Amino acid sequence: MTLTKGRLVESVRQRVFFVRKEKPLQRSLFPEMEHVYLSRKRAASIVDTVFELIKGSLEKGDDVLISGFGKFKVRFRWAKKGRNPQTGQSIIIPSRRTVTFHPSRKLREEMNAEPPRGGR
Repeated sequence: MTLTKGRLVESVRQRVFFVRKEKPLQRSLFPEMEHVYLSRKRAASIVDTVFELIKGSLEKGDDVLISGFGKFKVRFRWAKKGRNPQTGQSIIIPSRRTVTFHPSRKLREEMNAEPPRGGR
């Protein structure tokens, strides 16, 4: 299953909540109203903000380190010769910047600790 932006927003919405400040009597009568969950719009705004911060740092050429998850790095790729596989014609692939991801040791260990799922 692929983690999409929509699923990420829904996960943030379900896991982030605010503690409502109410009178003690109301809290004891209605404990389920003690927490207020984020709206879908607010959760989407938070996810978009995080993505924009990551994107902005990468566009400036900075690395993005998320502790316990991994590191996004900007790499420069020099121009190189290539070949069009359909025609066989030689072409020049222009230089460009690209993003690479290196998982943290903790993430690698957690991924390899679980047995594989789904036969893959």
